[in-house]
Amino acid sequence: MEKFLRAVKFFIPKALFEATQPAYHYLLAGIGALWYRFPSRKLYVVGVTGTKGKTTTVELVAAICEEAGLRVALANTNQLKIAGRSEVNVKNQSMFGRTRLQQFLKKAVDARCAYAVLEMTSEGAKQFRHAFIDLDALIFTNLSPEHIESHGSYENYVDAKVSLARTLEHGDASKHAIIVNRDDSEAGRFLAVRAGTKLSYGISDALPFTTDADGSEFAWRGEPIHLKLPGKFNIMNALAAATFAEGRGISTETIRSALEKFTFVSGRMERVDEGQNFSVIVDYAHTADSLDRALGVYANAKKICIMGGTGGGRDVAKRKVMGGVADMHCEHIILTTEDPYDEDPGDIARDVAEGIRDHSYEIILDRRAALQRAFRMAEKGSAVFITGKGDNHYIMGPKGAMLPWNDASVAREELARLTNRNAG
Repeated sequence: MEKFLRAVKFFIPKALFEATQPAYHYLLAGIGALWYRFPSRKLYVVGVTGTKGKTTTVELVAAICEEAGLRVALANTNQLKIAGRSEVNVKNQSMFGRTRLQQFLKKAVDARCAYAVLEMTSEGAKQFRHAFIDLDALIFTNLSPEHIESHGSYENYVDAKVSLARTLEHGDASKHAIIVNRDDSEAGRFLAVRAGTKLSYGISDALPFTTDADGSEFAWRGEPIHLKLPGKFNIMNALAAATFAEGRGISTETIRSALEKFTFVSGRMERVDEGQNFSVIVDYAHTADSLDRALGVYANAKKICIMGGTGGGRDVAKRKVMGGVADMHCEHIILTTEDPYDEDPGDIARDVAEGIRDHSYEIILDRRAALQRAFRMAEKGSAVFITGKGDNHYIMGPKGAMLPWNDASVAREELARLTNRNAG
């Protein structure tokens, strides 16, 4: 069906397609739901939206549900998982378009899943990818400026996120639930949505808490919890998942057990260890705020930071800001290629460099060479941060080019070479 739809699009004049794009996407969502017989009606569908934390929160929600003995399907930027069987989301598309999301839900139904946990994005909302999905619950993590050029303004970006929440008002709203980060400035707009159950969570629910590079300790509902994920932001992700699960009647003990068993999410504060005497961390960190939080976890370590700043053709305004954040945290910064698409990666790097004032930086557009340089520079006890791509499997280049790539895998290769060379 996907091939047929792509063929139809090929014959539509570009100007006409752009003018009718909203209707086109809405129609495809409807066709997909009809073709796969409205599978979301046979599942409890949980959406997770926000600027940061979506991928991790999806994983945590699924882990708790699985610990409770439920059959679960999940779809996020990193992977697709149905009843314990997982496959890599090779294109790292956070929220599927066309008919693929409906197809995924149908597979979940066929596998006798009870729950489906979906990462949901503003771009997805803009293109009606959520249309014809019977959403039962939505978890809101946080909001900060992102995709402004695509949406036209921050207000439009927020509206796109809130439109996902408004789908809870469809059907019998009394049976729907919304779970909101009350510490976020936009919390009120989500809590205003008509839903039968409204739950909120905030960092005060985790007091007292501590966090460092090795993980986090916090209290929740009187239970001490050791989370292997570092950073206050991961405590918030855990609170979001726990609050949802509690609302579904899952016991505190089950929630605690699931959270403590959870290890890591690929490309999210992922530590790469090949026996080197310094830390290597791979993290998505695609906004200034997320970069600041990630680097802050290693506040006491000397840091070398490898970054691209942003993908080509979008979010130009944040590049200098990202450079400024790196300048606050990093002893040395290496600017490299991320996902340039059709833009000159050197231009992107120079835009990021405008925010660097107090620390040294260099531009090495070959991403592997950038990693090699950082590892050679690293001292005992220091930390090398590789940010911007997370668990992505390709570097997106001009004219649709896709260069196979994974930060953690390449880092392991280069660290092994370095270790062997030093041993020799």
